[in-house]
Amino acid sequence: MSLKDQLKEDMKAAMKAREEGKTALSVIRMVNSAIKNTEINDKIELDDAGILGILAKEMKTRQDSLTEFEKAGREDLISHVKEEMAVLQKYLPEQLKEDEIRTIVQEAIAACGDNVNMGNVMKHVMPKTKGRADGKVVNNIVKELLG
Repeated sequence: MSLKDQLKEDMKAAMKAREEGKTALSVIRMVNSAIKNTEINDKIELDDAGILGILAKEMKTRQDSLTEFEKAGREDLISHVKEEMAVLQKYLPEQLKEDEIRTIVQEAIAACGDNVNMGNVMKHVMPKTKGRADGKVVNNIVKELLG
């Protein structure tokens, strides 16, 4: 079952659940809306990889919001954003752990041979970690290992 179909099925289930599924329903509707907007604007049919990109973008937005709400001490908004993040997390692949990212970076450095620089290493690493690791974390690990 494609990710788009899974979202549709989960939206139906959330509608049937009524009160218990309000957060899930609103998040799934928001994701479906983002998918449709992207498809209309780019005049393409998104595959699972494209949908995962949208989900990752929405998750990053929530993480940024969570950081700001924690700074402001807004407990009501913190709990709401955490609920939304839990719904989004169900659709995202499991994130790589730091040691797994380090291994991938070390392999990329070895693959670069004599031409080891930040750009070449990132060019090898990002396709392997896309959607499964935050780019900032990968960037910091590459800097650390090249440093």
